Amino acid sequence: MKAPESNRRDFLKTASAAAASVAVTNWTAASYAQIAGSNDRVRTAIVGCGDRMKQALVPAFLSHAKAQNFQFVAVSDIWNMRRDQGAAMLTTKTGNKVDAVRNNDELYARKDVDAVLIATADFQHAQHGIEAVNAGRDAYVEKPTAHTMEDARNFRAAVHKTGKIVQVGTQRRSTPSYQKAYEYIKSGEFGDIVMVEMTWNVNQPGRWRRPDVVPLLKEEDTDWKRYQLNLPKVPFDARKYLEFRLFWPYSSGLPDQWLVHQIDTVHWFTGLPHPRSVVANGGIYAWRDGRVNWDTLTAVFDYGPLDDLTKGFQVSYSTRQTNEAGGVKELYYSKGGMLDMDKQEVTPTGGLTAKYAKEMNMQPDLLKPFSLATAKAEKVSTDANTGGGDPQTGANMLNWMECVRSRKTPNASIEAGYSHSIALCMCIAAMQTGTRVTFDDKTQRVMAGGKYV
Repeated sequence: MKAPESNRRDFLKTASAAAASVAVTNWTAASYAQIAGSNDRVRTAIVGCGDRMKQALVPAFLSHAKAQNFQFVAVSDIWNMRRDQGAAMLTTKTGNKVDAVRNNDELYARKDVDAVLIATADFQHAQHGIEAVNAGRDAYVEKPTAHTMEDARNFRAAVHKTGKIVQVGTQRRSTPSYQKAYEYIKSGEFGDIVMVEMTWNVNQPGRWRRPDVVPLLKEEDTDWKRYQLNLPKVPFDARKYLEFRLFWPYSSGLPDQWLVHQIDTVHWFTGLPHPRSVVANGGIYAWRDGRVNWDTLTAVFDYGPLDDLTKGFQVSYSTRQTNEAGGVKELYYSKGGMLDMDKQEVTPTGGLTAKYAKEMNMQPDLLKPFSLATAKAEKVSTDANTGGGDPQTGANMLNWMECVRSRKTPNASIEAGYSHSIALCMCIAAMQTGTRVTFDDKTQRVMAGGKYV
């Protein structure tokens, strides 16, 4: 079915705006014919049927599938137990036969797959996303987009080259209260951001552990070589497969899982593409269970134009798995007060009072209090493993579905994913080197101690 001319104009406009330096060269008449029309069913497959997929993405997808005319047709997972269970579950839930597929090569050889949901191990997201778009499929890809700059660069280039619709799983961008905060900051009423404080604290010994599932995974039941992709090959280890968040280079743990959600809002609210510098410290202080990734991290991100320090600000990021005091917080400060995304409110807290303004012959600077909350309550999910069926994921999924049809740029675009990947890679380098880390815009590479890493 040929797409309307307005869709063609929307695509070309959004693609060029997203990356003027990248030419979309292969968008042919045949490609337009593949765009789903409003009456065409979008046949969708799952890549990786783990906890995040089953407990968050699948419910989000099914809640909008009928209205948007999307349908599951296949599950690709290299572990036979997960793919068979996933296919059976979806067949039961949807009433339509959903096939179990052994791997992505077999998946993309099929002619009945238009789009995919990808929720695999952290280090696999970018490479699986590249596979999808190069195979001509639109994709919803879980965060982090990439924790190496090579993967991030390659994924972004592949999306721009193919023109496929990719939504990243940083679902705050589709959440009404965050959208309202964005509009408020962009209006100028908040003033210049002078500081951001972020925390993500839990006290959960079982976080990212799978003690009941690890014994079930046998090497002969999966494809360990395929799982490792381009990483150095090591002997089979069920923990590195199922508890990957605890082991580098499969994940960096805290930054991969939690930092990217919150630092993404900084880039969104300010329009800045990445930090100016990052320093970090931490370690394993409590949960000595064989993991190599830290259970405690404190990092400082410096933002702002290099030639105008007066417009810069810091982000103080603290996260731990050893004590839950403080919970999950996102606090933005200006000279006039505070924007609290946890309470969803703006207050004059900390603003310039009349007493101290008078001393310098200045006027008080106090923000007018108001609520960012919307009529429908929003739950900010603090469970990166399951998502808890939170409405944020549902909103992000709906936005992706709508963009698959309209060919417009999704809320959490590949550019947003690339931006949070830079901050993530800088943080990882700071953790691993113990030095102040910067970013070379010319080469799009991370630098530590004046050297590329």
